[in-house]
Amino acid sequence: MTGILADPGREPVSTLSIPHSSTRRARPRVPGRLALLLLGGASMLLGLSAALMLLGLPAPITTERLLEVHGQLMITGFLGTLIALERAIALRQAWAYGAPIATGAGALLLVTPLPMAVGLSAQSVGLGILVAIYAAVWHRAASTALAIQWLGSVLALCGSLLWLAQVPAGALFPFLAGFLVLTIAGERLELAHVASPPPGAARALWVISVTVALTSAGALLWSTPGSELFGASLLATVLWLLRYDVATRTIRSVGLPRYTAVNLLLGMAWLAVAGLTWLTLGPQFDGPGYDVVVHAIGLGFAMSMVLAHAPIILPAVLIRPLPYRPVLYLATVALQASLLLRVAGDVRESGWAWQAGGAGNVAALLVFVVIAAVLVIRR
Repeated sequence: MTGILADPGREPVSTLSIPHSSTRRARPRVPGRLALLLLGGASMLLGLSAALMLLGLPAPITTERLLEVHGQLMITGFLGTLIALERAIALRQAWAYGAPIATGAGALLLVTPLPMAVGLSAQSVGLGILVAIYAAVWHRAASTALAIQWLGSVLALCGSLLWLAQVPAGALFPFLAGFLVLTIAGERLELAHVASPPPGAARALWVISVTVALTSAGALLWSTPGSELFGASLLATVLWLLRYDVATRTIRSVGLPRYTAVNLLLGMAWLAVAGLTWLTLGPQFDGPGYDVVVHAIGLGFAMSMVLAHAPIILPAVLIRPLPYRPVLYLATVALQASLLLRVAGDVRESGWAWQAGGAGNVAALLVFVVIAAVLVIRR
């Protein structure tokens, strides 16, 4: 999920993806990268099947275990594997690929007859390796942006270990939300230099990020006021992004830069929805409010960022271009419209709207996968 090297009218490339010349490089074959990408994709498909079951709709795969691990499949199994794979490619050391292997394989183990602790343990190992990857990159080129992303990976590891300790999913979700938010915020800080931010901008985001981490723990230990403070820290993150993110400039561009900016700004809007929900309604452990915060962050924020950066990430992973075409907006519109319908169903307690919106969420992600695959193959 990285962005741009400064070039007017283009979304930049993250400095994390630029290897140091003295680093011993490991160059896995593209089929190996594709296999790891497919491992994350399998986690997503299992997670979407679980989503259909939770919505009370027909699903291609139906097991009781799926209902219990929907969150781990989507956040750690899918998004965590994508992030870990990108980081491993950037570091170019063989041991780093243990992170996406463990998070992706752990997700698949979660749906087998093996004890759930086996899959959760594998994912925890993968997230621990991700923490180590950031530490290795820190020795190459220390930065505030990298420190923020490292902090996000620590939150992910804590969330996985808490899940392994059988802490309820609703109580530990702020840890997983913090992982996604800080990973993306750190990456956007790397790109903020395009907009020439003042020297204090990076320090401000670091303070906000530490607050996100502390309040995610606070929401678990003292649900009130911890949840309200966590929501406030997410809103502070949104305000920082709106003030300094390059997307506020590239939205006036055309083609890929505008497409990326549209998805980024929509993602920020959904992060604000989650922050406001926690701030105004307090702890959300289940029910409609929990559905809102989980999907505002997991779909509205994180998946909007995936859509935004897919034309940049996939070529780096597969060494094969994903050309921008306006048809990519189809998935963006489908995701946003269906998520709005789902949230409206939560707010109005309308079962049909919630169910239809959820089904639309699944369809939107599948539409994007199909469009991306067609564009890559045709290219």
